Amino acid sequence: MNLNVSDLIALRAQSYPNHLALLGDNFSISYEDLISCADAIAERIKSLLSANWPSVPTHRVGLFAPNSGDYVIVALGILRAKACFVPIASELAPLERSDQAFRTALHLLVSVGPKCWPENPMGTEQTGNIIWHWSILGALPSFCEQRFAALNPAFIRFSSGTTGESKGVVLGHASLHERIISANKRLKISAADRILWTLPMAHHFAVSIVLYLFEGATVILEDSHLATGILQNAVRNRATLIYGSPFHFSLLAAEESETGWPSLRLAVSTAAPLREDVAKAFLSRFGVPLTQGLGIIEAGLPLLNTTAAETKPLSVGKPDDFEVAIRAESGKKLTPGNLGELYLRGPGFFDAYLLPWMERTQLLPDGWLPTGDLAEEDANGQIFLKGRRKSVINVGGMKFFPEEVEDVINQYPAVSCSRVFCMPHDRWGSIPVAEVVLKQPDDPPFPAALTRYCKERLASYKVPLRFEFVSQLPLTASGKIKR
Repeated sequence: MNLNVSDLIALRAQSYPNHLALLGDNFSISYEDLISCADAIAERIKSLLSANWPSVPTHRVGLFAPNSGDYVIVALGILRAKACFVPIASELAPLERSDQAFRTALHLLVSVGPKCWPENPMGTEQTGNIIWHWSILGALPSFCEQRFAALNPAFIRFSSGTTGESKGVVLGHASLHERIISANKRLKISAADRILWTLPMAHHFAVSIVLYLFEGATVILEDSHLATGILQNAVRNRATLIYGSPFHFSLLAAEESETGWPSLRLAVSTAAPLREDVAKAFLSRFGVPLTQGLGIIEAGLPLLNTTAAETKPLSVGKPDDFEVAIRAESGKKLTPGNLGELYLRGPGFFDAYLLPWMERTQLLPDGWLPTGDLAEEDANGQIFLKGRRKSVINVGGMKFFPEEVEDVINQYPAVSCSRVFCMPHDRWGSIPVAEVVLKQPDDPPFPAALTRYCKERLASYKVPLRFEFVSQLPLTASGKIKR
């Protein structure tokens, strides 16, 4: 019988049926009730699939819903129905949602919450307190159903698409199980933990929520993006861990009350590069260092800075059960102190790319995954990310990464965030320009002041030749800057 991670969660939950699985404002559910409700939804999903798609070896079910306890229950129900779960992020534009549904060849689409998609579903159900909607779709896959089913797929999730078209990444149950076991060697989640959840579930469900439920932890749901609300929730519910982005940690570090967070044991920063000033401010404010990790949909959480978070906050850690190599463009492995592309080899890798269909064994015959991240290793084996290989800016043969320029611009007192990119130039090939979001849009600084600030801190060829003030930056669905 094929492994199903949701079966393992249900089996382990029998040992702590009354332990809280999910906790939110005016909402809580035990592990026993979580599994019971998910199973009820699973039975209905199975009946819809068998009636409409009886001969498909492994069905694909999409979920379109905002962050909520209902999201977790329905997602678990999809897995309990032995279907492949396809999260569709609620912040996507309608055409982007339709594209993902088409590319994954969904058999069934489930919507939860007030913003239903499609707006006229074929049916509406109520399971317990959850009202959910469904539509049968006309799946016509461009990939082989038999090869897909042979992977025992649990998830299809789309990568961020920071440097090109987003990929459909297929993750089987066996690989998912390996992934969460590996990640927990670094996170050390247990049933005693209470994790404050702030990130989009559609992007972080597989190696995060699944791991927490597998280990019997309590997930505290938080909708607020205000530091005071997040901190009050954390203190009120005795959160021991927060898994968030530098955005959240920047807000928390600047929170003006004197409220402490005595129950906090681990703060994991992911989704975007961590700034040193944010790390220092958070440590000073709460007495717990920010622990930066490398999260990648193809590999999970292969690196986490568990050994030098306080002294080297910009490191993503050193390898334990993963192998790491930093290589030149020629493929030669580089020694510490040299910049090159980060390669990984270890447990829990993805099983295939969806379109065009390509299985991991074909793509990575030697097991090594090129991440596209440029990195350096120091003398102690700590890994530092330096940017994306495809985002390098080349000015007259002088190469640099937009992230290092953004880091300088973002430290200017009037700047909230920035994006640096290149524009074609007849003489130099390309020149750097910057889009800047201001803290006070009505009181912009002179561009000359920003230029002078950058020239004092950067080589001249890295200084943007133009600054444009914008209201917001273009982001991927998971909150990363689009390159």
